[in-house]
Amino acid sequence: MLKSIALPIALLSVFATANADEGQWQPHQLPQLKAELKRIGITIPAEKLADLSKHPMSAIVSTGGCSASFVSGDGLVVTNHHCGYDAIQRNSTPANNLIAKGFLATTRAAELPGGPNLRVYVTDKLENVTDRVLKGLTPGMSGRARYEEVASRVKALIAECETDKAYRCSVPSFHRGLEYYRIRQMMIRDVRLVYAPSDMIGEFGGDVDNFEWPRQTGDFSFLRAYVGKDGRPADPSPDNVPFKSKDFLVVSAEGLKAGDPILLAGYPGRTSRYKLPTEIRFVRDVSFPVRVADMQADLEVIAASSKGGSEVRYASVVKSINNVLKKTQGLLDGFKRKDIAAIKDAQDAEFRTWIGKQGATGGVSGTMLAELDALIASDITLQNEEFGAAVASKSDLLKSAATLYRLALEKQKPDAKRESGYQERDLSFIKARLARLEQSYDARVDEARFGASLARYAKLPSNMHPQGVDSLLPAPGAVAALYKQSELGDTAKRLAWMNKDADAFVKSDDAFIKLAVKLHEANMALEDRRKEIDGNMERVVPQYMLALIAYKKTQGKPVYPDANSTLRVTFGTVSPYSPRDGLVKGPFSTLEGIAEKHTNVHPFIAPQPLLDAVKQKRYGVFKDAALGTVPVNFLSSADTTGGNSGSAVMNKRGELVGLNFDSTYESITKDWYFDSGITRAIHVDIRYMLWVMKEIDHADNLLKEMTIKYPKK
Repeated sequence: MLKSIALPIALLSVFATANADEGQWQPHQLPQLKAELKRIGITIPAEKLADLSKHPMSAIVSTGGCSASFVSGDGLVVTNHHCGYDAIQRNSTPANNLIAKGFLATTRAAELPGGPNLRVYVTDKLENVTDRVLKGLTPGMSGRARYEEVASRVKALIAECETDKAYRCSVPSFHRGLEYYRIRQMMIRDVRLVYAPSDMIGEFGGDVDNFEWPRQTGDFSFLRAYVGKDGRPADPSPDNVPFKSKDFLVVSAEGLKAGDPILLAGYPGRTSRYKLPTEIRFVRDVSFPVRVADMQADLEVIAASSKGGSEVRYASVVKSINNVLKKTQGLLDGFKRKDIAAIKDAQDAEFRTWIGKQGATGGVSGTMLAELDALIASDITLQNEEFGAAVASKSDLLKSAATLYRLALEKQKPDAKRESGYQERDLSFIKARLARLEQSYDARVDEARFGASLARYAKLPSNMHPQGVDSLLPAPGAVAALYKQSELGDTAKRLAWMNKDADAFVKSDDAFIKLAVKLHEANMALEDRRKEIDGNMERVVPQYMLALIAYKKTQGKPVYPDANSTLRVTFGTVSPYSPRDGLVKGPFSTLEGIAEKHTNVHPFIAPQPLLDAVKQKRYGVFKDAALGTVPVNFLSSADTTGGNSGSAVMNKRGELVGLNFDSTYESITKDWYFDSGITRAIHVDIRYMLWVMKEIDHADNLLKEMTIKYPKK
């Protein structure tokens, strides 16, 4: 260990000069940021924000991929329209397309099932378990052995936490293995669709406006959490009752203005702020370009093969791919606009020089950096092959078969020894995924996607072909026969395989089962290599992070872990920005922008009642005095990423004033490098949401249910 960087594991203290906008902070770090919070005008005590049992943090929830918040004492949850999209699609048919029509339940009985994959997670406990995960690990063990030992300890910690089946627990690592926290969440399994505006509001601008500013998108929807009559989570049932949320956010229609402070709380997915220059060059020059090309090709195949009835069935799939595509392309454009690799080169050189001056015992400094560089090279090699394997298996039936066969093999082991994701605690999730396929599967489309992906795989460079896989794959021309010789497209028969043993798979004549069995050993070889690399990374990267944290402390720079889908808080101000010389974009868009963009051609079709209301200037109490109209979306300098969709945007008092849903195109590289000058998050202004609910969709029942602070007359 470097003598000069012996930091306590709680470390991960924050420095007084931290930038007010950069940082996805763990709640327990906020008391160390009270000066920053006070400086921008936040009046909620930092200690209260750090307490997950107190308002407002107790009202912040996750839906398993998005963020959300309670807005009434009866389990009413508000999130983004695109976060509720699966539930909307699930309840849609060509004859009753709720995506296009929108949906409003005016009574509790009219609320629709959200589907087997939709959950609401309420975080109620967090504890540092680093010692229990890392203490006593044998020095010199292989990467895979270390990975397996850590995984075993994590599974034991989770089992200990889940003795009460109302809760779902996890033990994520922070700073890639430097710290581990056990997180307990109440998992509510009965979640229903309450209200979603038409996609002419919820998706106005569509993929064209995605990541663009100005936006005019009403990206909001409402869900409700239901539990058993005893108040505990229960499987979906007509007998269930609304969850009595301990706390909920007051909705403020009083509005914001440029320069006002905001707090944003949610569950950001993944960032890569501490990646090295080599890793940035790999994604910039190799990984992202091939991924973009593959997504573009896949979308073309889906579009061509889904014509004539499957467009609605694949709407959510297409939406998801398009979102990732635009973000990935935005990262490539951002890397061109600003040479982040070169910036990281300079920072890395300075850091390595600093390390060299600190002195070390046992030669750790030189060894650690050299070992890290070698591990990154191995990781890049493996990532190429993993990408190739993903392209070669782009079939929902093949993925289902692979999951089912792996489950059968894992069920031969004691539960504690099974791979994470295949334990008894995971079976309901596997079943839900397999059942959910019924809503987004068409044999004709899946066949077209698989055949086309195999053709693309054949053209990939040899270093993207995993060893031993090529000879096992069908030729593109043989794909059609596989679908004729498989029954996995039938939901009941697909689910029945969950209860069969491994021998039944080996003896099966089902074409996709046979293919999954053939490919299993090659897939396991990739997985074993991944464990070896990750185990070694989790030994070396924490040493690197300790040194980096100490180095940053000498510069007074912020220290926070990369996002990892755990609860975080960020803060900033309502802010304009300048994407290029001579152009400044203001922080608000308005109703008039919708009318200006309306062309009556998708995705710029606004509902006629909305256009009429704008023309007649029916702004009501939601009119902003300075703007002279109703604001639709607004910008802030908050630090967000994927997973922050639906995050509550709160004013200085912790009242709901917006929902996060996007970032500007110039901001996309923030996952790798935060540039405070141009990084802006895009939010739905809560005044627009309330205006739509009142003027357009007449959601009076929900307006009465929420506690809303209207502007003083």
